Amino acid sequence: MIYLKLFYEFFKTGLFAIGGGLATLPFLSDMADRTGWFTQAQLADMLAVSESTPGPVGVNMATYVGFETSGVLGAVVATLGLVTPSVIVILIVASFLKAFRSNRFVDAAFYGLRPASTAMVASAGIGVVLLSLVDTGASGLALFRWKELVLAAVILVLTRWVPVTKKLHPIVFIGAAAVVGIVFRF
Repeated sequence: MIYLKLFYEFFKTGLFAIGGGLATLPFLSDMADRTGWFTQAQLADMLAVSESTPGPVGVNMATYVGFETSGVLGAVVATLGLVTPSVIVILIVASFLKAFRSNRFVDAAFYGLRPASTAMVASAGIGVVLLSLVDTGASGLALFRWKELVLAAVILVLTRWVPVTKKLHPIVFIGAAAVVGIVFRF
């Protein structure tokens, strides 16, 4: 039964998360609250690992949740659940490509989806910032995670305003942030 539930939850996520992997974050956050398969803190960790490993973020996260929930078969089922809606839509669109390209209603619908997709990605970005930089303690008061805030500020300065490091490949910063996270136990 867990496999059916994994497939169903990730099928819904894949069906409605328009805009790429980061657009799955609001759905995964809701899934964490409803199913108890993972916590919000684990979601932030999954995002960090998914961003730093090859492959699409949404697929990496589905695979991770499926594996943590039910092992290798759970990982396969969750991943298939996430990608199945996209495959179905691509097959349908490919079969009617000529009609869709010239249809003004379809063009208008895709134009209308842009703000929704942008909002979902922005929501995911804000959620990541809040999970990473704000700590809601037992008292319910929001406190900043100062180590993480300093690391984010240093990376921002190095990637935007220091000419020597500005031209470095992003993987250098991902690796350096991973090392700093391990050393300082983020």
